[in-house]
Amino acid sequence: MIAVIVLVVVNLVTLSFFISKGPGDQLGRKAMPREIIIEKLHFDDKQIAAYEKIILLHQQKIRSLDDSIRRSKNELYQLLRKESITEHLKDSLFLNLANYQKQIEQTHFNHFLAIKSICRADQLNDFENLTEELSKIFSPPKKER
Repeated sequence: MIAVIVLVVVNLVTLSFFISKGPGDQLGRKAMPREIIIEKLHFDDKQIAAYEKIILLHQQKIRSLDDSIRRSKNELYQLLRKESITEHLKDSLFLNLANYQKQIEQTHFNHFLAIKSICRADQLNDFENLTEELSKIFSPPKKER
């Protein structure tokens, strides 16, 4: 009898721990942004399918821009091999990098406009609430010391 009571208590404590973790899986993993957005905006199956397409387009654009940044950085650091570096060439590469970063931010912004466009009128308030959390959702995980 005591063993049964102990097992029930342990199960209740474990269950309450997982429920209190919030979005994420039972291993305590942080929920993926995709999962958070679907949950917070209460997307139906049709919206989830549209959202999946939006995600794929966004990933393709970001991957392409990341590749361009990598190439520009390689060009920039190859200048270190030269005896003399012209300010014009160096500034041109810095400007390219800044432009690619600008394009990344514009791509992220447009991504969320596309998400907003698939929201129904009754979901727009949830979308507004979500915009206040975006920096937390997409920030890299904090490193533990």
